[in-house]
Parts: sequence; C-alpha cells; structure tokens
Amino acid sequence: MTTSDAVTSAPKRDPHDLPDVSGLVVGVLGGTGPQGKGLAYRLARAGQQVVIGSRAADRAEAVAAELGQGIRGTDNAGAARQSDIVIVAVPWEGHGATLESLRSELTGKIVVDCVNPLGFDKQGAYALKPKEGSAAQQAAALLPDSRVTAAFHHLSAVLLRDPEIDRIDTDVMVLGDDRTATDIVQALADRFPGMRGVYAGRLRNAHQVESLVANLISVNRRYKAHAGLRITDV
Repeated sequence: MTTSDAVTSAPKRDPHDLPDVSGLVVGVLGGTGPQGKGLAYRLARAGQQVVIGSRAADRAEAVAAELGQGIRGTDNAGAARQSDIVIVAVPWEGHGATLESLRSELTGKIVVDCVNPLGFDKQGAYALKPKEGSAAQQAAALLPDSRVTAAFHHLSAVLLRDPEIDRIDTDVMVLGDDRTATDIVQALADRFPGMRGVYAGRLRNAHQVESLVANLISVNRRYKAHAGLRITDV
C-alpha cells in the first residue's frame, strides 16, 4: 500500500470525539470584568483550574477571593504564563494593546478570543469591523506564535455568574485554523453543563460570529431575556 492509499483509506475521526482537557489550567485575561468573571466562575465550578488576570494583580486577587471555587488571581502576564489555555475577555478598547504587550507570555499557548467589537448609540448596539476583519484576526496578527481561536462570544455574563443555575443550555461556536486547538476549545466548552462546543469554521469567519452579539443584545432587550444559540441537526 502506498502512502497516498493509506491516507485515503484512513478512517475519519468522529467530530464528537474530543480530547480530555480536565487537567489543563485556564487563564482568563480581563477576568475582573463581567464576562471574564462569569467564564472563570463557571469553568472553576466545572472542576477546571482557573487563573484570572487583570492589569492590577491585587484587583484580580480580590475578585478571585470573591468568586471562590479555588480560582487564583494575578496580573495578566502572570495569568498568561501560568496557563495552558488563555481566554481573552478584555474590553475591545484595550484588546490590541493588551495582546501586544503579552506576546512573549502567550507564545505557544492556545488563545481563545471572545471579544466582541461593538459600538452603542441611541439605536442600540451595532457591530464594528476591525481593519484585520475581526477581534480574533487582530489577535492572530498580534500573536503569530500563538494558536488563536475564537469562542464563547454569545454567553450571558448574568447566567454564567448565577450560582442558582446548574445548566446553561446553549452552543458555543468555535473557530480557528488549527484543528487540534479548536478540538481542545470545543472540549473546554463541553465542560459547562448544558453547553456544547461546535466547530464553526476558520478564523476568517469570526467577524459574523462576533457581530451577532449585537443582534442578541437587541433580542435580550426586547424580550428581557438572556438569549443564546442552538445549532440544529448536529
């Protein structure tokens, strides 16, 4: 059998067969903001080791103590160094500068960008389009030696932080060009009871996923809800 025959005849891997990520340490940059706090709390509650970062280590330490669940706090650089997977949950206004300053700490790491570039006016939320195409593509441009993915854009910070809620029934769209990295991020999403990570394409398609948050904000305001997404027939 030739090499090409072996490749052709190799069985395709089941897309639902995902790696065990339970032993990985997850860092959350911007972990003192609403989304960062919610993701850190929910991941730690699911048994993941979590380190939250902030521009000021004492602020991160105070929030970590508030959240409990064994979460640790430090500055953003320390959180990046201590983690296997790093979730970027900083405000859009500081996104580029934060990542550029952490390029060395994030080298070789899986970086999960969940930042949504949005503007707000009297008509409500609207999507912004960075010159790179999306926040995730900006991250990839600034972090050429990291494995950048995009995920966790559509999760309600209110639901994530609510200790009375055991399950959040929603899907997490995961994008990226490194399939091993997206598998790991999907598996991380699966750690949340009720959630499921779904591969949703390459990083070049991140803009429409990020911008959809503007629509969800409109849904939530109209119906006084905390809407998420479900992907059917998968």
